Amino acid sequence: MRLFYTLAWWLALPLVLARLWLRGRQEPGYRQHWGERLGCYGRQAKPLIPTLWLHAVSVGETRAAEPLIDALLAAWPDCRIVLTHMTPTGRATGKTLFAKHGARLVQSYLPYDTGAMPARFIRHFAPRICILMETEVWPNLIHQCNRHGVPVVLANARLSQRSLGKAQRLGKLITDAARGITLVAAQTQDDAERVRQLGVQGVVVTGSIKFDVVVPEAALATGAALRAAIGQRPVLLCASTREGEEQLILDAYTRASLPANALLLIVPRHPQRFDEVEKMIAAHGLAVQRRSGLGPDGVVAAGTQVLLGDSMGEMFAYYAACDCAFVGGSLPPLGGQNLIEPAALGKPVLIGPHTFNFALVTEQAIAAGGAARVADADALMAQAAALLQDPARLSLMGEKALAFANQHRGATPRTIAAIKPLLAA
Repeated sequence: MRLFYTLAWWLALPLVLARLWLRGRQEPGYRQHWGERLGCYGRQAKPLIPTLWLHAVSVGETRAAEPLIDALLAAWPDCRIVLTHMTPTGRATGKTLFAKHGARLVQSYLPYDTGAMPARFIRHFAPRICILMETEVWPNLIHQCNRHGVPVVLANARLSQRSLGKAQRLGKLITDAARGITLVAAQTQDDAERVRQLGVQGVVVTGSIKFDVVVPEAALATGAALRAAIGQRPVLLCASTREGEEQLILDAYTRASLPANALLLIVPRHPQRFDEVEKMIAAHGLAVQRRSGLGPDGVVAAGTQVLLGDSMGEMFAYYAACDCAFVGGSLPPLGGQNLIEPAALGKPVLIGPHTFNFALVTEQAIAAGGAARVADADALMAQAAALLQDPARLSLMGEKALAFANQHRGATPRTIAAIKPLLAA
């Protein structure tokens, strides 16, 4: 099966590169560092200091990895980390987050999973361990790690029932890869059980590292400045919205009875959709401003109904600036996004019906009183209107969200404890 998989990769590679070039029209980062994606690094002696390898696909995984990376560098002060990504936005986020570590953190794109390319990566960087964040399982990468004696860890692992079904349909290709994973640090007991069904032997439950993320002071300052630019108006944030979701939100907004001076702040998850969403807002006859175009005074005009968050790496700031937050990807059946960040900032959280990617944490937040589920976009606007017009309820729900987030901290040291025996060998 892996032979056919490898052959398929090589046959698809021209199309993959063509798609990369086309995506580069909107995101120039996709046209950079192609050598890394192909496992080409030039001549270089093996690193003088030991290397730990951590892979974080894009922005969300990179931000989630921050406490783990900080802890790894503290626990192994003689080591450096090579941090790999799949997307330019993930790489840019990593560059911003980890500049503090200087030369102890090196970034690269993950080579395509052809077999030869991951092997060249391993020979070039000589990592002592490979840590994959959350859901990443690459059959050839894992095979090459096993071949070169590099233990593989799946950290902060989550696996929904739907994803388990997809993996099982791929049969031996995925089960063989799963058996090649040395250790899985799962977010929940349910995640751990589903991972075991794929054949992984070493599974521990550590909780979600995302609870351990420390909100940067700079993000709080940016959020405070944005809030000052907005003024005293109540703010409903719709964060990490996905394709098709903004249309539902805007349709419901035009029918809703929000406070007359309320501001709707929409932050699409993918930057290539910023222009599209702006046109959608204007098509609804709503007065819109972009975060990037607030002008020299930086003020959100009193007549602005919708503020479009068109910046990267500022999600904490957007959460800090709002009064209540809806977490996107959950109105259409896309599985939702993680609600830990708004909860950690003490913001009441609203979430749609489709949260299978984060099922347990969502149910726990709802049970704790820090989050509420809405059936559809109209219910979202109704709940938001009720909260924004009831300061006491808004404040109490925010306090419960913060208490929920604080209660679940501690996954990072548990993960470090599970990894230590692998690096002691």
